[in-house]
Amino acid sequence: MKFIHQLITLPKLFLFAGFCCVLSTNAASQSGKFVDSQRLFFEEFKQLCGRSFDGKSTFPSNKEDSFYGKKLVMEVRDCSSREIKVPFSVGEDRSRTWILSINKGRLLFKHDHRHLDGTPDDLTMYGGYADGKGGQYSQSFPADDETKIMVPKGKTNVWHLTIDINNNEFIYYLERHNKPRFKAVFKLTD
Repeated sequence: MKFIHQLITLPKLFLFAGFCCVLSTNAASQSGKFVDSQRLFFEEFKQLCGRSFDGKSTFPSNKEDSFYGKKLVMEVRDCSSREIKVPFSVGEDRSRTWILSINKGRLLFKHDHRHLDGTPDDLTMYGGYADGKGGQYSQSFPADDETKIMVPKGKTNVWHLTIDINNNEFIYYLERHNKPRFKAVFKLTD
């Protein structure tokens, strides 16, 4: 009888061990370990390296917006195993570079703003870490603590980066207070 009780208890033990493993994996992904989906996104994005893409601002769509009607260009370059730099120009303004990197075992997205002479702008290197909920083609980056101090109005910012393989587009989308703030769409054709 004792042997039968052990046979019944053994599957419950495996089930419990599996459940604990899942909990442990989820906790690890939130505590700073590099999540597979973040690595997959980084590698997908890296495949765009060496190419330049034209885009346009699709939100907001009013003439008062500084991006309205201007040609947007993103150049995916300077790619390494840990960092991808994407100079982003708005018309003739080439002061911006997006940086996607692996930092502290997580995917980090930052905005590097520079003056014409190459010196950093007062407002630079804002962004955040991937939230761990994304996938191979899309990641979201809530504002990190540094950004919340630097840009108090942007403390609820969440940047969404999407490689839309169905429409052959790259989408940069910013939300603030869970509402659209800016959206740019780039055609993934050279």
